[in-house]
Amino acid sequence: MAETPLRFGILGCANIARKVSRAMILSPNSTIVAIGSRSLEKAVEFAKENGFPASAKAYGSYDAVLDDPEVEAVYIPLPTSLHLKWAVLAAQKKKHLLLDKPVALNVKELDLILEACESSGVQFMDATMWMHHPRTVKMKEFLSDPQRFGLLKAVHSVFSYTGEPGFLEKDIRVNPELDALGALGDTGWYCIRAILWANNYELPNTITALPYPEFNKAGVILSCGASLSWEENHKTATFYCSFLTNLSMDITVLGTEGSLRVQDFVIPFQEQSAVYHENVNLKFAHLSIGCEPLPSEHVVATDLPQEARMVREFSSLVGVIKREGSKPEKKWPIISRKTQIIVDAVKESIDKGFVPVEIVY
Repeated sequence: MAETPLRFGILGCANIARKVSRAMILSPNSTIVAIGSRSLEKAVEFAKENGFPASAKAYGSYDAVLDDPEVEAVYIPLPTSLHLKWAVLAAQKKKHLLLDKPVALNVKELDLILEACESSGVQFMDATMWMHHPRTVKMKEFLSDPQRFGLLKAVHSVFSYTGEPGFLEKDIRVNPELDALGALGDTGWYCIRAILWANNYELPNTITALPYPEFNKAGVILSCGASLSWEENHKTATFYCSFLTNLSMDITVLGTEGSLRVQDFVIPFQEQSAVYHENVNLKFAHLSIGCEPLPSEHVVATDLPQEARMVREFSSLVGVIKREGSKPEKKWPIISRKTQIIVDAVKESIDKGFVPVEIVY
């Protein structure tokens, strides 16, 4: 039996909402019933430009979306400084919550959001889309293979891009009143999630920000990096995130028997398929004139874009809650909280002069 489509409302008309609203239309178990903006005209135009169902309602406020009894779940792509208010209010009104990243300015804010979701029995998920691509599953299978990959020893992740003209002056991600975490919260969130994912979400013991982060005049981070360490099993990780260097979306994972490399982990270069490379027992060839065996390339096709798969999974989780009266899946809140903890620790290390920060969960 086909699932009854989950009825979404969207708070705000951010550019990313164009992509996610398309995902809601492509996903077989979701639909859009409402869009809210501070301007009714903007909401109407947004719905028209993005092919919303004719029945979708446009509102001139966010409150109106949350008060609409047809809305079962909300997607919130608002600036991070507004997440606490609107995410808590959405949860209190029994709306399941798909929240854009970074999910909060700090873990204290996130805890208030998660407490509201738990109290109301609603599902929480952050909108880290690459987590839902089938390539991610295949890569994890390789990392879990003791014969081919071995024991994890190190991870390095990079996500950087240069914005369009005017980005560094006008974008909300460089405005301390809207997104005070800057590149750390935007691109750094993905890097940190990749490191946690490779480590089965085991938190590191210490985090140390790398010297020479770059800031704008308002003090917002434009680029930074950090090292992470796991003392018991001697693992390390590093990441770099930036608004100042050319587009790069890399993960390198090193094991005792093999390694994994992916160049486009955040957004695949092609929507219908994604590539990653495995090295297994790679060695120098005779006279070190090459290496053998050659890396193996793996192409993973997908029936839906990763953002539509994210919406489909979220909608399925909510469907189980609706049909069976079960409790929300806790996996996603836990992963979000661990990611936010590391974001906080990197910022703390930067603020304190690049000292090591111990992680307490």
